[in-house]
Amino acid sequence: MRVVKTNWSGIRLLFAMMIGLTSLAMANRSAEASDQYSVQEIIDAGHGFFGETSGALAKVIEQAFAQNGLPNGYILGQEGSGAFIAGLTYGEGILYTKNVGQHEVFWQGPSLGIDYGGNGTRTMILVYDLPSVDALYARYGGVSGSAYVVAGLGMTVLKSRDVVLVPIRTGIGARLGVNVGYLKLTQTPTWNPF
Repeated sequence: MRVVKTNWSGIRLLFAMMIGLTSLAMANRSAEASDQYSVQEIIDAGHGFFGETSGALAKVIEQAFAQNGLPNGYILGQEGSGAFIAGLTYGEGILYTKNVGQHEVFWQGPSLGIDYGGNGTRTMILVYDLPSVDALYARYGGVSGSAYVVAGLGMTVLKSRDVVLVPIRTGIGARLGVNVGYLKLTQTPTWNPF
């Protein structure tokens, strides 16, 4: 009579791997079926918009997801800014959502701090907890910092009421410093940053 031994540890490992892959697939499917965006959808949009900049973009996006969860919108646009202690930022782009379509958006804002230089950037702004498009048009405060010459990639977090914006920027220029300021998002362009 032959005794057959079963390798239970291998079966348990295989079972755990199957559950993990199923959970990840369900989370992505859940995000795709809801009004939120999955990590892969945002990475694909970022690579399409920024070009194949580097693996750094994927790492920055994954960090934003780890800190804030799944966004229910994102903005793709460009901005220009400059500072010599006090600074100004102006930008424009398109808000993308799954449930209410695309909307043009403009932003501008002042800053104050130890900040010098100027830059032009392509910007992806992840939008969290946006209840309606009208709720986007507000002032978002936060602290920003940058240190790069010629090209760089950075992320900040801005908040207004319950809505959170996470701008991810890659650009050209020379900038060094830390500042405090806000961005004011509007439906129409304006030169008034206040």
